[in-house]
Amino acid sequence: MTGTGGEEMGAQAARSRALAVLRVRSRALAVALLPAAVAVVLLVGGATGRLPGTGWDAARWAVSVLAVLVLLAAAAVALVVARARPAATPTVTIAEESAPDLYRMVRDLADRLDVPAPSAIALTPDCDSWLEDRTHPAHGPPPAPRRTDPAVPGGHARPRGAAAPVLVIGSPFLWWMRVGELRAVLAPVVAGTGPSAHPDIAAARRFIRGLDAAVAVASADRRNPLSRAACAGLARVCRLLLRGCRVHAAQMERGVASAAAERAQAVDYGLRIAAQEQVGLAYAGWDRLLTRVALPAWRMGRWPSRLDVGVVAALTELSRRDRLAEGFASRLGERPACDLLEEPGAMDEAVSLLTARLFHGGPETGPDWSPVDWDEYPEEVVDRTWRTDAARLHRVLDTLGVRRAAEEDTAPGTEGPTLARVLDHLTVPTDGPGAAPGMASAGGPGTLPGATPAVGPGAPPHTAPTDDPGTLPGTASTDGPIDPSRTAPAPQATPHPPTDGAPAPGDTTAPGDTPAPGETPAHPEDDDDLGGTTTRGAALAAGLSAQLAREEAAAQRAGAGTAAPATPAATAGAAGPDAALWDDGALPLLPLQPPRSGREILTAHITAMVCCAAMDTAGATPGLDWLDGPSLLFDGARAADLAPSVLSLVETGDPGPLRHWMTELGIRPEKPVRLV
Repeated sequence: MTGTGGEEMGAQAARSRALAVLRVRSRALAVALLPAAVAVVLLVGGATGRLPGTGWDAARWAVSVLAVLVLLAAAAVALVVARARPAATPTVTIAEESAPDLYRMVRDLADRLDVPAPSAIALTPDCDSWLEDRTHPAHGPPPAPRRTDPAVPGGHARPRGAAAPVLVIGSPFLWWMRVGELRAVLAPVVAGTGPSAHPDIAAARRFIRGLDAAVAVASADRRNPLSRAACAGLARVCRLLLRGCRVHAAQMERGVASAAAERAQAVDYGLRIAAQEQVGLAYAGWDRLLTRVALPAWRMGRWPSRLDVGVVAALTELSRRDRLAEGFASRLGERPACDLLEEPGAMDEAVSLLTARLFHGGPETGPDWSPVDWDEYPEEVVDRTWRTDAARLHRVLDTLGVRRAAEEDTAPGTEGPTLARVLDHLTVPTDGPGAAPGMASAGGPGTLPGATPAVGPGAPPHTAPTDDPGTLPGTASTDGPIDPSRTAPAPQATPHPPTDGAPAPGDTTAPGDTPAPGETPAHPEDDDDLGGTTTRGAALAAGLSAQLAREEAAAQRAGAGTAAPATPAATAGAAGPDAALWDDGALPLLPLQPPRSGREILTAHITAMVCCAAMDTAGATPGLDWLDGPSLLFDGARAADLAPSVLSLVETGDPGPLRHWMTELGIRPEKPVRLV
């Protein structure tokens, strides 16, 4: 296969830029050797008697000492750059014996493109594919070299090196795409092994990766002042070199990509255009599955073990709901790319565990961290999440001093945690100054009998785990309990400074603690994330935020004292994340969502309480929606219109819409609910 003019231009541009990067390295070496060269000249001049005198002797000593120091510093920088561990994507490597058809397809593609075949194939929980160089010793031993690539009909075997890059494939592609679509998408990626094999381009890339890794080494926290000074100098030199290489490196990669794209145009070009639509669709489904479905399970200590299967279910559901995606479901009759794997279930489980650790940071194994199947998700995740949130809500109400139904001489059988207790506490009287949301003081008009004043400045701002509005307990889209568009994360703002004598915003004073004499009580709704709520709603939201922060801190302390278990990759015959690429101290690498605001936390807990009451008094059941996560089902159908009713209670203290919604469905708020 002969390259086109565009391919040749791209390859030449890449090689030209690679030489420019190497020239930067050569200039740095020349600068380091310059004092040594001057010292050699002075020493030779003194030895031959051409530079006699005291002045030249002093110059020789000064320059020689400077040359030694510069050479030692340059050697130290070069050693760190050469030995520093370059960044690598955490992946699950696919052994050739576990996917012979996939390896055969990739090698046939490389033969057709007339480029070296990738040395290995790995999966990553992302909707992208790329080539990654893992020849550094820190990345583990390279795969066994193959003397030649298998011959193709009408062709001949060509020698191949063992330093070819690794082909990293996004796992959602294997399960959602068909075999032909995957081949078309991988064609330009595999074509990139051709330019990558050029010695100048490979050397330039190694130099840039080494500089980047050295900067990371120098940025690590150190307590020794001498080490900090040395690392500061190392970082300054490496950043200076990186700035000199930045433009050339970017243009080099553009040239490589251009050459690869031109070379791959002759392979499945028409199918690649259609396959690119599936790339965008897979990305949307993967993002929705992680934030709406997987994240609630991870927070409960359960990780879905078939995330890639869930992507197919989510996108199939999308094609059923969205007319624009109707044509995508017709592809499902073709052979899926996951059939190229010998054991797709085991590989899906390994990638699912890697996904949980990357985005949530959970351990690999443990009593509080276990897999969950999709059939068990409603009971093991949705039901437990709702009841856990409801229990937390009542604990905070107890801390605030809100009386239970049994303390108010109510009818028999209504003692225990009830939804009515929550509704009565958050209801704002319509005939007093507290009617206007956010205007009543902590202990002013509108406070329920038996309730203590609102939380003072001792309640810390929200530092709880991140949450996505779409994954609130009981949340769904417009035809589910919660509308995500109504619970979008509010911008996080810096809390107002405390008044004189008040605790700092990180204090863990229990909610409901009254301020000391002489202190000015602060309004919980003064924080921006509590704006738009009533006074009592803001106090309850602050208490829930503080409780969540304490639970998270306790979980982190418990996790820090647990020894790290052996990695799945260390188990014989088990597929798992590559142990050589892991840095457990940096997990999670990619947190999914920013922290929730206080109002969002309050909305989630009230929704959970309503869902618990619906399950215990009206026969509702927890369910899983592939696109919206946890959902409430009545007779198999998703409940609707709960979001506006809950928001009305949270924002204005008006329980009317929520009570009307519950009356229509037969939910009895005065009945106690079962908590965890």
